[in-house]
Amino acid sequence: MSNRIPSREELVGRAAELVPLLQKNAPWGEENRRLPQETVDALAESGLLKMRVPTRYGGYESDMRTVVDVVAELGRGDGSTAWVASVFAVSTWMAGLFPDEVQDEIFAEPDVRVSGILSPTATAVPTDGGVLLNGKWSFNSGALHSSWNTNAAILLTPEGPQPIMVALPMADLEIIDDWHTAGLRGSGSVTTVARDVFVPEPRVLPMVPVLQGQHRSLANADSPVFKAPFMATACATVSAPAVGLARAAKDSFFERLPGRKISYTTYESQAEAPITHLQVAEAITKIDEAEWHARRAADLVDTHAAAGAQWTLEERARVRLDLGAVSQRAKEAVDILTTASGGSSVFTAVPIQRIERDVQTLNLHAILHPNTNYELYGRIACGLEPNTLYL
Repeated sequence: MSNRIPSREELVGRAAELVPLLQKNAPWGEENRRLPQETVDALAESGLLKMRVPTRYGGYESDMRTVVDVVAELGRGDGSTAWVASVFAVSTWMAGLFPDEVQDEIFAEPDVRVSGILSPTATAVPTDGGVLLNGKWSFNSGALHSSWNTNAAILLTPEGPQPIMVALPMADLEIIDDWHTAGLRGSGSVTTVARDVFVPEPRVLPMVPVLQGQHRSLANADSPVFKAPFMATACATVSAPAVGLARAAKDSFFERLPGRKISYTTYESQAEAPITHLQVAEAITKIDEAEWHARRAADLVDTHAAAGAQWTLEERARVRLDLGAVSQRAKEAVDILTTASGGSSVFTAVPIQRIERDVQTLNLHAILHPNTNYELYGRIACGLEPNTLYL
């Protein structure tokens, strides 16, 4: 096992090398509502799935900025692949918060893929040696290609309900093939169901300490990567696919620009029209803004983790603000470039129509929705208490 940790530049370069393959496979993923196995295998062979794996298992423990830059580059190839890669990254990191004996079990499989759900839409009741779990999780991105899930649930106790995280082998869950959507179709974000699944006590984590950056891994206790709060880590990570989709829209637009005219006008070249110049400049400005917010969130996670600094409430909310801004600016950029792409862009062979649907779907996600994130930050800026535990 090599102990060499690839640099950020090397990992981003590996992601860039995958872009043509992801572009080629994206239509298949959309049609079949899941990632092609060739794509999943390529991600594993590239080593990019090791970014959030602890080094003692052969992983890289890459910092947040590296994860964001890599996932954004994957998004330039395919939004669904980038989204699943971001979920793998968050869930793999989450596995590193469980007791070390649980990690030994999860990471015993080389190139293990871990997916997961933050919404506590299942319930657990205490039983001898653990909990008994029942319920379902929708939008379980990457579950079709995963061996493990790190999912949220509500533990029902005499003292009252308590949010928890559980680590589950995918073999314990039933999969419902219900991912029939307009966007991110290739992500295979199916529903999974637990029916009287026994979860041993070591694979149960109280959620509130996790949200505050406290965990039960002794081996990862001194690792900066695993010191960050959950929501800051998760939000910074899932901001990256939107950045990638905005870049993909820019690539797609400029690839089709040469030789295009503006119908029913005297412009034989769209590239010569002032409206095109305005559209391109505005879209690129918004892409730059999306990248800035994604990197600000990532850099805050990294600098606080390295310094062991405490997070203020405003800083936690600002990461949520950055996530909303990334989503909104990326969508605005894609909207502009889609509008400028003309009627022929509605054909399924033209990537920008898929990119448009993918970025719209991201903006509707509960944790990415700009309105939700802006309201949360605004409440705190105005001196009110947050209306969520997810900070």
